[in-house]
Amino acid sequence: MELKGKRVAILAENQYQELELWYPLYRFREEGAEVIVVGSGSSDTYHSKYGYPVKMDTAADKVKGVDFDCVIVPGGYAPDYMRRYPAMLRLVKDAFDHGMVIGAICHAGWVLVSAGILKGKKVTCVSAIRDDIVNAGAEYINAEVVRDGNLVTSRIPDDLPAFMREIIKAIKEKKG
Repeated sequence: MELKGKRVAILAENQYQELELWYPLYRFREEGAEVIVVGSGSSDTYHSKYGYPVKMDTAADKVKGVDFDCVIVPGGYAPDYMRRYPAMLRLVKDAFDHGMVIGAICHAGWVLVSAGILKGKKVTCVSAIRDDIVNAGAEYINAEVVRDGNLVTSRIPDDLPAFMREIIKAIKEKKG
């Protein structure tokens, strides 16, 4: 229960990668955090790449980044949909600008690109979007997890244990 009293937003849209949404959701709950599934608002329920549903607790236009200690962006193809919603990008940018922990895995880097928060940062992602990350001004590092300040990134589902360890550590180190 190391994260009791902490609030975590996990972003959701259709075509999310199952493990990259559900693994963090249950891991944060296991640590005592309050987890809120934040959707784009296009639906009340979003379906994974294989059809597994997740219900949103709230829409991105109803919350602010400062409402959370951490915002998680799962991968799959959902980030390509997420970045089409200004409220989702505002949520990520607001949380980032206020020093909240941002976690992004796999294709989630697309949301970071569109939110305009990568310039000068060291990050990793799935290799398929490496060029997008670099063109947004970030330094790409091929590692299971990369932390640059309040930004924590990973490449693929196999990296989830390292990803979650680093995010939990970052949340615990954050003051307030």
